[in-house]
Amino acid sequence: MTTFTVPASVIDKNLDTACASVVNEIGRTDGKASLLLAFNGAVLAGLASVAGKGLPPETKIFGALAVLALGTASVLLLLVVRPRLHGDDRASFPYWARLDEDEIRACMDGDTRAARIRVLSILAVRKFTHLRRAVDLSLAALALLGLAAAGLAL
Repeated sequence: MTTFTVPASVIDKNLDTACASVVNEIGRTDGKASLLLAFNGAVLAGLASVAGKGLPPETKIFGALAVLALGTASVLLLLVVRPRLHGDDRASFPYWARLDEDEIRACMDGDTRAARIRVLSILAVRKFTHLRRAVDLSLAALALLGLAAAGLAL
C-alpha cells in the first residue's frame, strides 16, 4: 500500500481557506438573520395594528398562533446575532481578551488554526440551526395568517 504525505504548504493553504470559509458562513447567517428579523418585525407591527379590531374568533385564534410563531422565530434570530463572548477554547478573541501580553504570546507558540476552525464551525452550525428553525416558524406564521385571512372572508 502506498501512502502519500501532504506537503505542509498544502495543509497551510487548506487551513487558511477553511478558516476563511467558516468566517464567511457566520457572516452569511448574521445577514440572513437581520433580514428575517426586519421582516418578522414588520409583520408583527402590522398584526399589532389590527389586534384591537372586532375580528371573528377563528381569525383571532389563527392570528394569535401566528404572533406566537413569529415571536419564537424572532427569539431564535436574536440568538443567531447575539455575540458569543465566552471562550475557553484558547482559539478565540474572548479567551485572548482575558490574558495579558505574555500569556497571549505563549498561546501563539503553536498553530491554532485547526482549533479555530473547529470552534467557528460549531458556532456556524448553531447559528444555521437557529436560522433554519426561525425560517420554518416564519413560514408557519405566514400559513396561519393565510388561515386568519380566510376566516375574515367567511
